[in-house]
Amino acid sequence: MRAASVVLLPCVPSSVAVARGRIATELRAAGLFPAAVADAALVTSELLSNAILHARPLPEACIRVSWILTATTVEVIVSDGGSATRPRASRPSLSSIGGRGLGIVEHLCTSWGVRADERGTTVWAVLPAPRDGGAVPGGLGGAAPRRMRPPVPPEVPPSGRPPRRNEHV
Repeated sequence: MRAASVVLLPCVPSSVAVARGRIATELRAAGLFPAAVADAALVTSELLSNAILHARPLPEACIRVSWILTATTVEVIVSDGGSATRPRASRPSLSSIGGRGLGIVEHLCTSWGVRADERGTTVWAVLPAPRDGGAVPGGLGGAAPRRMRPPVPPEVPPSGRPPRRNEHV
């Protein structure tokens, strides 16, 4: 199984929400677990935001966002008109306002990278695509979500007061 989508979006901040919505809708329809859908939408958001903030648009003032879904992965690809610097993950200080986007991508993805040529820059990222209870090779996020049990309230002794530490009921 392999499916692909390509979206050309204007180089404006509101395009991020459009791209997130499109990829989330398609991945949900393909049966991916909600956490995998959320991760792919977040990675799309980070890569597209970086392109809008730091790069030139492609001709016709747009940025190309695409994704390829296989049986085990989803690859998110964002292409722009290039910039003066090459995208790279940074380690910002705790007080920094920004600079964490590619670090988030690095954390969520099994691999990511940058291709640059005369047309511009393409940043790609590959995420696990678990669905239908199947595990992803390598154990990355593929386990089916577990149903949590509600917490068991502590026993209250007949005295009506809660037990003290190390006191048995």
